[in-house]
Amino acid sequence: MVVGEIAEGVDLLVVGAGPAGYAAALRGAQLGRDVTLVDRDGEAGVGGVCLRVGCIPSKALIEFADVLHRANALGRGGLAAGGVTADLAGFQRHKAGIVAGLTGGVRGLLRDAGVPLVGGTLRFTRPDQAVVETTAGQARFFEFQDVVLATGSRPVSLPSLPFDGITVLDSTGALALDALPSSVAVVGAGYIGVELGTALAKLGVPVTIVEQAEHLLPGVERALSRPVSRRLAELGVDLLTAATARAHADGVLTVERGGEQVAVKAEKVIVAVGRQPNTDQLGLDRLGVTAGSDGLLPVGPDRLVRRHVAAIGDITPGPALAHKGYAEAGVAVENLSGRRAAFQPAAIPAVVFSDPEIATVGLTAAEAAEQGIEVAMSSLPMAANGRAMTIGAQHGTVQLVTDRGSGVVLGVHLVGPHASELIAEATLALEMGATAEDLAETIHVHPSVSEHLEEAARATVGRPINSPSQRPTAAD
Repeated sequence: MVVGEIAEGVDLLVVGAGPAGYAAALRGAQLGRDVTLVDRDGEAGVGGVCLRVGCIPSKALIEFADVLHRANALGRGGLAAGGVTADLAGFQRHKAGIVAGLTGGVRGLLRDAGVPLVGGTLRFTRPDQAVVETTAGQARFFEFQDVVLATGSRPVSLPSLPFDGITVLDSTGALALDALPSSVAVVGAGYIGVELGTALAKLGVPVTIVEQAEHLLPGVERALSRPVSRRLAELGVDLLTAATARAHADGVLTVERGGEQVAVKAEKVIVAVGRQPNTDQLGLDRLGVTAGSDGLLPVGPDRLVRRHVAAIGDITPGPALAHKGYAEAGVAVENLSGRRAAFQPAAIPAVVFSDPEIATVGLTAAEAAEQGIEVAMSSLPMAANGRAMTIGAQHGTVQLVTDRGSGVVLGVHLVGPHASELIAEATLALEMGATAEDLAETIHVHPSVSEHLEEAARATVGRPINSPSQRPTAAD
């Protein structure tokens, strides 16, 4: 021990106050552990990227933009809105209220659970000790029994387009805009880029999306992403695929495509090319832990990196999703507390809050076939759904993938309105080992978008009601 160093004893130390971290802290308190939570931003960091500058603010912006766009577009349906306009400064106040309410609620839960929060930057000094350089400029040493790492991730920057917070923005900067730019280029057509680009286009901003891959939403089946591509075109978004953003100056983004230079007008550039785990400045070597070349920490089903050390959330393999972090938190803390638990979900749902929304869980037909499973797939266009038509959102489809022999549901893939809500039923079906017959015989509300899943199941078992009889197709 360093002379003059006085270490505070901690039973369970949790590093990071995002969704995974605060969930771990609360579960630890429920199990009777003496928990200390550390976050580099202190009280202001509660909720992490998701609640403060990511998931929640982005969905608020998406809803704001969609309401405005729909109000102005429903003239053909008899709605005389009289030219609704956007006040982005007013939106920022509205968004701040939402964030304050949610993060304040989490702080209240931590307070009620008796979990103290320490603000500052943490580095490990040995396998059972860490030092926190507090926001007040002090050094506090903590000697812990167990530790949960939940430090999250940050946006990836591009050497050619470094973030300056003025003209070149990350997603956080884009969500903080208090005035509409005259033009925007979004670099990266993953889910973040598509969501931000769609919202800004609905607010009337000319948007260009630049993507290195051959199509938007790389990793998503083309059958699912095509409706989104078509909708972006309807909204006036220019999509440049197989293209690379090179530089930005004087309101112009230079893009290389097909060996040629393309000039894209862009007052603001939003770089959304991915996120990287926050594991590089923790002093993990002192903890006896080594991150992979991708910065991720290898964990088992118990979420332990080694004895007394767990890792959860964006710093572990798998999708960087808040709901995955929530689920991992309980597993990690229970194992550190002498209980047996395993993170072995049948599937983890994923959603793109695009227009239309994409929600997917389980195997695609192609993935199942690659595993040697003989599959059947029913695919029904959303245009056949009455509820979707009444809300003017009939773009999309429902795909149901089942094992041809047993009828067990292997995957559900939705493109359309409220897909983010409908995917919960599909995920439960996979977790429960439900069959197409189970879904077909479950009475769904009419009229609703959810009944389209029932109809897809009915088509699979050969008893459709509101769609033509069809023979479920096998994977190619």
